[in-house]
Amino acid sequence: MIFDVPADAYLRFMGRYSVPLAEQFVDLVGVRRDDRVLDVGCGPGVLTAPLVERCGPDRVSAVDPSASFVGAAGERFPGVDVRQASAEELPFHDDEFDAALAQLVVHFMSDPVAGLREMGRVTRSGGVIAASVWDGAGATGPMRVFWQGAKDVDPEAHDERNMPGSREGHLAELATAAGLRDIRSTSLTVRVPMASFEEWWSPYTLGVGPAGTYVASLDDEDRRRLEARCRELLPVGPFEQEAGAWVVLARAG
Repeated sequence: MIFDVPADAYLRFMGRYSVPLAEQFVDLVGVRRDDRVLDVGCGPGVLTAPLVERCGPDRVSAVDPSASFVGAAGERFPGVDVRQASAEELPFHDDEFDAALAQLVVHFMSDPVAGLREMGRVTRSGGVIAASVWDGAGATGPMRVFWQGAKDVDPEAHDERNMPGSREGHLAELATAAGLRDIRSTSLTVRVPMASFEEWWSPYTLGVGPAGTYVASLDDEDRRRLEARCRELLPVGPFEQEAGAWVVLARAG
């Protein structure tokens, strides 16, 4: 999937979850100061930011298929090598990086196995390949309340549970098929405070990702029904949203 939306819309929709996840993800991978690292599917630079902080801009490269995101990331990090490219065709030589990371990207790849294999190709032997995907099939994903509400008012709504990597253990299966080694599965959880239902709901109206696309497809009446059902499912007043992600860690061959 190519996100044809402004960078600020994506950040309003997903950044509230992905920014704290990025910090945990980089900690888990164990990125070091002198590492040469690649951010695959960088978007507007959520994961790029902690990578630059830890390694320096001259040690970080990033790719994304969306022109608007490449422009935003390049403007935000002028010293980073940011290129428009897909995960399945990375524009780098073999063994260029010490680590390649993909945060919340594998489930949007047209060919996840090919994308992970490419990440392994451009990473030196023994280097780290890491990927994370929200728990779309379980009870901890950040979209679970939205899709429950959607299913309640529209049983035909297609949620994200069948997207690659969204169920427990599937990222490891994909990494195995991609020929990576020393594969280990784990998970990460972030907790995001919401001041009100409106703060939670409004980013869904921005047309970002499968959820935003679904909302945009509804007429006014169905959109109001969905909003009302989601309001019923969430607490009144300030609340905390938990968001869990599956993670795979592996090494290039």
